[in-house]
Amino acid sequence: MAQFQRKRLGDMLIAENVVTAEQVDQAFEAKKGTNKRLGEMLVELNFTTEEKICHALERQLGIEMVNLMGEKMPPELNDMITGSLCRKHGIFPFGFDEYDVNVLKLAMVDPMDLTALDDVEMITGMQVEPYIATNHDIALAIDKTFGNEEAQSAADAYAKERGEKYANNEEEAKDEIEDSPIVILVKTTIEQAARLRASDIHIEALESRVRIRYRIDGSLVEQISYDISLLPAITARLKIISGMDIAEKRKPQDGRITQVVDRNEYDIRVSMLPTVYGEKCVMRLALKTALNRDKKDLGFAEDELKVFDHILANPNGIILVTGPTGSGKSTTLYTALSELNTEDVNIITVEDPVEANIDGINQVHVNVKAGLTFASALRSILRQDPDIIMIGEIRDGETAQIAVQAAITGHLVVSTLHTNSSAATISRLEDMGIESYLVADSVKGVIAQRLVKRLCPNCKEEIEATEEEKEIMGVPLDQPCMMYKPVGCPLCNHGYKGRIGVYEIMELNSEMKQIISQRRSTDELKEAAIRNGMNTLRMAATKHVLNGITSYSEMMRISFDS
Repeated sequence: MAQFQRKRLGDMLIAENVVTAEQVDQAFEAKKGTNKRLGEMLVELNFTTEEKICHALERQLGIEMVNLMGEKMPPELNDMITGSLCRKHGIFPFGFDEYDVNVLKLAMVDPMDLTALDDVEMITGMQVEPYIATNHDIALAIDKTFGNEEAQSAADAYAKERGEKYANNEEEAKDEIEDSPIVILVKTTIEQAARLRASDIHIEALESRVRIRYRIDGSLVEQISYDISLLPAITARLKIISGMDIAEKRKPQDGRITQVVDRNEYDIRVSMLPTVYGEKCVMRLALKTALNRDKKDLGFAEDELKVFDHILANPNGIILVTGPTGSGKSTTLYTALSELNTEDVNIITVEDPVEANIDGINQVHVNVKAGLTFASALRSILRQDPDIIMIGEIRDGETAQIAVQAAITGHLVVSTLHTNSSAATISRLEDMGIESYLVADSVKGVIAQRLVKRLCPNCKEEIEATEEEKEIMGVPLDQPCMMYKPVGCPLCNHGYKGRIGVYEIMELNSEMKQIISQRRSTDELKEAAIRNGMNTLRMAATKHVLNGITSYSEMMRISFDS
């Protein structure tokens, strides 16, 4: 262990050209008065990343870096190692040496932390072999191992300490201190969800218990449940931090929370709904940086990217993104806006709510109570000399009418609509009362999209497609066709890990504009689009199946009505 004492983290990172001496000095200055480690502060100041620090330590100290994905704490340590000990030192025990069961493998954020090594050796009576891991990996491993147990103990502590007094005493609830059981419980629930990549948290009132579920990769997974007596305390705490009226229990309410988890800022939309057994709360988690992605990361194929770029190059007209809730429409819109956001254009958005703040763009939040609807906001926006207008959603004929007028008078309008396919979007606009010749004149392109789950690369299993499956995917029956099915392993969520976009991009040309003007059928428009090179959602998803990215069942799920 003596080798660690002779080396300082700052010196090692400078030697590896990970950071400069000035950056180390700034980090030391910034961390004064905090409990943060130097490495943590360097990452927080955006001077480097956790991975770069770990790789530098690996080279400098000769200690192996480990990925904790799928690793579990040996059950033999259950009575010795606690979650609080792991969090205090930034450590996670993940196994024993294959040749000596008395040597414990310990993942550490700081492998030079002699106090942590001594503590673990003393508690376990074993020799410790240190490994390096990122702070995020260790926090996630601790959450998976101890998260539910810690949340349950906070729930038990609350029940023992307060009973139901919390719900009936608003002033007392507002004075709740940061280390009280209910505050810890709510904070832990949000942190766990963020680390597990959940998009939503559902806190549900059942007859005798409170059920907490996370939506991960589009599917709801039950995480934990508590006694129903905890519900008033949980909802009261959430109302306080999201700016709702704590005394109102009979009406639906909406609020917002900002929380930092592992140095990532999450914007959380909170919705409260009174149900038979109490208030149900749903929180939608949005990572502030996730909406501003590079368009290459969205899942567009090379040919789709060219069409997308060509549609975005239009100086005026309407570009529509369609699909059901949770299909990634906002991400696509924000990506397009970030692409168009240059110094020489005036971009104004009208949204309900504003999902992410983009530097250099003027964003308007709809407020129906104050009379600021999509339509009224749009009328005002047109007097603000805009070049590009983004409408969060076209919900009615009035909004559609103004959007079309704006497009025809030289503005570029981007918006979303809830339809099943690109071709169906045109008839939806006509149903809203827009004349077909105006639709043909104003709409430049429609992107229908869905999200499919990615197969876990670690456990997916190769299978041969049946004749029926080949027929549906358009593969010749006499041709062998291999695809993959989900299996499930410790690294994934029932055989899947992450999601990828599937796109149906319809760029309107003169033939298609003529079909629209003549009010011919949606099927005719779709056939013309396919003739002109459009891939339907099923065709695009089939490519992902044949490339081993997703499963046949996922392809069928998102293109069932094709």
